[in-house]
Amino acid sequence: MRSTFIRLAAAASVATLAALAAPAIAADAGSTGLFSGRSGHATSGSVKIVKDGDGYIVELGPNFSLDNGPDPKVGFGRDGKFVPGTLIGALKSLKGSQSYRAPASLDIRTFDQVYIWCERFAVPLGAAQLN
Repeated sequence: MRSTFIRLAAAASVATLAALAAPAIAADAGSTGLFSGRSGHATSGSVKIVKDGDGYIVELGPNFSLDNGPDPKVGFGRDGKFVPGTLIGALKSLKGSQSYRAPASLDIRTFDQVYIWCERFAVPLGAAQLN
């Protein structure tokens, strides 16, 4: 009985460690999130990842809003940090629906956040955790 308990406890520990090592929910078709502001900026609204042929499109919802900021771009992050080299386009508008195609060379499934990033000053203006 004691050996069974020890084996079950060891199996549970291995399963827990594997779950902790797994990345947070990664971007994929159907992933959604809500923006929150960063660096003193007010950013809000929804974002959705849509599969389009062999690639993906990032869609900012009709409720998207950014108060302002120089040089805002759309990009990706992981584990609470923007990942350099992931910018997919300049923000088209401070408000409303807009979409951005991710290049096929960018595997968005390795990211768990969408960022509104100020390229000029290298600071986040907003971020949305994907789930």
